[in-house]
Amino acid sequence: MTLSRLKWAFLLMLAALLVVLKYARGLLEPYGDTPTAGILLDAVIVVSVVFFCGAAFTVLGKMQERLERRNRELLALHDAGLDIHSELSLDVVLRKVVDQACSLLDAKYGAVSVIDDTGEIREFVTSGISEEMRERIGSPPSGRGLLGVVLNEGQRLRLADFSRDPRASGLPEHHPPMHSLLAVPIVTKGPFRGNLYLSEKVHAHEFNEEDEESLARFATKAAIAIDNAHLHQRLRALAVAEERVRIAREMHDGMAQVLAYVNTKAQAVKEYLHQQRTADAEAQLEQLAAAAREVYVDVREDILGLRTDLRPGRSLEHALREFLGRWESQSGIAASLRVDGDVRLPPIVELQLLRIIQEALTNIRKHSRATRAEIEISQSDGKCLAQVTDDGAGFDPSAKHRADFPRFGLAIMRERAESIDGELVLSSEPGKGTRVRIAVPLAPTGS
Repeated sequence: MTLSRLKWAFLLMLAALLVVLKYARGLLEPYGDTPTAGILLDAVIVVSVVFFCGAAFTVLGKMQERLERRNRELLALHDAGLDIHSELSLDVVLRKVVDQACSLLDAKYGAVSVIDDTGEIREFVTSGISEEMRERIGSPPSGRGLLGVVLNEGQRLRLADFSRDPRASGLPEHHPPMHSLLAVPIVTKGPFRGNLYLSEKVHAHEFNEEDEESLARFATKAAIAIDNAHLHQRLRALAVAEERVRIAREMHDGMAQVLAYVNTKAQAVKEYLHQQRTADAEAQLEQLAAAAREVYVDVREDILGLRTDLRPGRSLEHALREFLGRWESQSGIAASLRVDGDVRLPPIVELQLLRIIQEALTNIRKHSRATRAEIEISQSDGKCLAQVTDDGAGFDPSAKHRADFPRFGLAIMRERAESIDGELVLSSEPGKGTRVRIAVPLAPTGS
């Protein structure tokens, strides 16, 4: 009942009270001002006031009950929304949507379906049905019968016993018995839409109108979460595509430098042999062999790094721990990882940060002569901070070093950091190891 209706209800009850009192006074008028008439009139007033107050408190009690239920629902919707919006994998989002809907409306069974542009069911996730039962039931529904009403026509359904509905096509063999049904469409902005079904209300024979409105509000939150998961998948696909272009360019640049180095050494060997300077030619060939061995190790490490991906449902911490386990066995250097808090970044940022850390570890293996490497990831002041340190030989960053074999890892790291609006700082001293620090905004404006 709205406040306006409550106001009119109280006015009507007050008017009814005045009418009753006036009528009672008229009935008692023949008795005049006798004590009996006064007592009777007082009794009528008391009974009328009690009745009036009782009716008023009954109305207020029902309103209080509805407000409390609405507050519980809003709190449950808020908690459920925070829970499902925190996930980025579509499978996990759908599982949480159906589980939270069952919990919110006290339903024994639930299901959520997602349909793509062609009208085919892309996902069908259930709640309250075990995996064993799912296997016995068989393939998910195809969208015919009652489910097709919500699926194809976008209509709500609320039935006390859907088996009696003429549109029902019956439940498949081994399906648990179900009677009450509540179904609402999930209208998304992405390339697919969804439907949310609940069955068998636990403490009632059927779902009521308030349940239907509650589920419709919850479906709106579910739609936002599904759109969010879809956009996250697209961002990951974009990140993979950009990473492939970047890797191709890095391989081209790196291979060009390696081939130029090999060509220079080959020309030197040829000239030394022409001059019969065999010792010098052998020295050049030994450098070529060392370069070949280094390239071989680099390629193996690059393959290891590329195998470490950030597929949906996998965190940056998980990917790094997997990479470090293999890197330790290949490099012989002990490594540790510490992540403070739940660090969540856009897919492109996560991928670039992973590659920067991998490149820093490659430099540790190749140049530091370290026995231990440490990786720390945290967030502070709106930034994600990643730090890679080692206990190796260190060097003087201001000194001009010229190596026979080309190295361009630091340039690659800086380029990757700049692509995500990050800042890379390298600090080192001879005999005191090296530290690479990357600071990335939690909401970058770059690509």
